[in-house]
Amino acid sequence: MSRDDQNTEESRCANCYLAELCLPRTLEKEDLLMLDASISKYKTLYKADAIFHQGTESSCIYAIRSGAVRTYTTAKNGDQQTLGFHLPGDILGLDGLDNKIHSCSGVTLATSTICEIPIKTLHMLCIKMPGLQRQLLRVLGEEISKDYTMLLMLARCNADQKLAIFFTNLSERFGKRGFSTREFELTMTRSEIANYLGLADETISRLIARFKDKKLIQVQRKSIKIIAKQRMIEIAEGECTLDEV
Repeated sequence: MSRDDQNTEESRCANCYLAELCLPRTLEKEDLLMLDASISKYKTLYKADAIFHQGTESSCIYAIRSGAVRTYTTAKNGDQQTLGFHLPGDILGLDGLDNKIHSCSGVTLATSTICEIPIKTLHMLCIKMPGLQRQLLRVLGEEISKDYTMLLMLARCNADQKLAIFFTNLSERFGKRGFSTREFELTMTRSEIANYLGLADETISRLIARFKDKKLIQVQRKSIKIIAKQRMIEIAEGECTLDEV
């Protein structure tokens, strides 16, 4: 289910607090107005609503204004692999820019507001607005860097490190959006975290319990509070192990 939101003054790119994270970054006022006019609609989606599906035609890119989204691929046998968890300010649908087909699916983890920009319009805007083209290239570069980091983590890090990296990464990302870096809600399930990190469900539950016992975190249902942030960073960077805490 979805409903289109009115394009109010509050919803404009120029007034969005996420402008420095999203496509409007570095754009001049005139360019922002042009970008606003090109956003086809703002949609409010609810938990578990699909934004796009793997294998379907790609016609838009999507910017998350509020909420959270999980992207994943589905194998022929039905198994899913989580690719990422996306927060406000993140851009989705870039996988469909080359062959116009989505290589993954996107689903909301909570009630979310999504901005849609038609790809055809985006191409024309990049020609008219060099600043937008530079920003889009920056976003693409960041996505490639994230993929490399993820591959390295899966290949070389142990389970303790993976969870510590996951928590510290979330902390940094929430901080960039003006939220607390020490206390935040997990919109994803433990099973989804396990799938993302390449671990078993029971391993994630056991590790969270150990992190809690070691007084690295406090857990209240889906709320996580990082108590010993520096220690968490040291584990993430491999400078110490969970057993040494």
